[in-house]
Amino acid sequence: MSELGAESKINLSQENVKIGKYQHQTVWAASIGYAMDGLDMMMLAFVLPLIIAYFGINSAQAGSISTITLLGVVLGGYIFGVMADVYGRVRVFTWTILIFSLFTGLCAFAPNLSTFNVFRFLSGLGLGGEFGIGMTLVTESWPKKYRTRATSYVAVGYQVGTVLATLTAALIAPHFGWRGVFLVGVIPAILAWWSRRHLEEPEMWKTIKKEKKNKISISELFHSPKITATTLGLIVICSVQNFGYYGIMSWMPTMLAKQHNYTISGTTYWTISTIIGMVVGIILFGWLADRWGRKPTYITFQICAALIIWIYFQISNPTLLVILGSVLGFFVNGMMGGYGALLAEHYRTEARSTAENIIFNTGRFVGGFAPLIIGVFALNSSLSVVLGFLSLIYGLAAASMLFLVPETKGKELA
Repeated sequence: MSELGAESKINLSQENVKIGKYQHQTVWAASIGYAMDGLDMMMLAFVLPLIIAYFGINSAQAGSISTITLLGVVLGGYIFGVMADVYGRVRVFTWTILIFSLFTGLCAFAPNLSTFNVFRFLSGLGLGGEFGIGMTLVTESWPKKYRTRATSYVAVGYQVGTVLATLTAALIAPHFGWRGVFLVGVIPAILAWWSRRHLEEPEMWKTIKKEKKNKISISELFHSPKITATTLGLIVICSVQNFGYYGIMSWMPTMLAKQHNYTISGTTYWTISTIIGMVVGIILFGWLADRWGRKPTYITFQICAALIIWIYFQISNPTLLVILGSVLGFFVNGMMGGYGALLAEHYRTEARSTAENIIFNTGRFVGGFAPLIIGVFALNSSLSVVLGFLSLIYGLAAASMLFLVPETKGKELA
């Protein structure tokens, strides 16, 4: 069969696919995997004050822990994203969660900061493949009419992981310290492994592998001027997304603790308010992107995110900060509902997981410096002032979406 014939067969099967047990299984497996991402990063955020006190480190050193973790995530995303295109989405998906589980558990036994950072980096390697492989699995399994909504359900998984991190920190840390929190964090990862044990590869991927040899397809991201511009535009908006999100979520609990004397339990109220806004934003974003299109939905949310961030960090009333946390979460993280579909729609099946992971994790690489940069600036200024300046970067994201990224609503996957 020619390449054109193979693509036509794939398009036909994608067009006629029905939502059934397999589609729900892919969303479930991908959601649980992405929940581990939220669990891991927010566990660290909530126990960071305890780690600072235990190891006797300053804010810049504390910020570097998150940065080191995200660097591991980025490298793991690159490696496992490529491997998923070559060896299969489900197979590599299972490997990644086992690596994450092992080294997250070992973090609980780290005797010093250096060893802790090594374990954080290695756990990040396993975590890195979760987003891109999971999103690829879902987009290749669901009909185009519901593609963004399906990926938005996966993105909600991250918020579920954040809730688990909140509960774990609040219930475990007072009795067993930060070490106990990391040890308990391994349990959900085991559930994630179990959920994908017998999952089948998408028909789209299996069809491609019958026609073409396994090969690394990074060049697909840059094979023409148009697709190169698209790739660069997507990297910019993913970078802004991650920089803003990790900057705020990594330091907000510490800001509440330092500037408003919140305890770990007290920050739970802010987290709940923010997560509610995020979940509503993600689900609504997925629905709007399927109805309006990708470009208008992203640009609207990016402009609103810039405005709310600037306003939010001018507020000094701690109660108001908690209440308006839902509005902040709605716009800043609602856009996560669309990245899985948006990235998938610009690249072919043989390079889709590679594209999802390289582009989004390059954004994570840039975003990975947010906790460190904010920590450094916070040595000479308040956290609220530093965080407020994050509003400036969302204008760049809106411009990139407007001028560099084509509309892909209703596009067939090839």
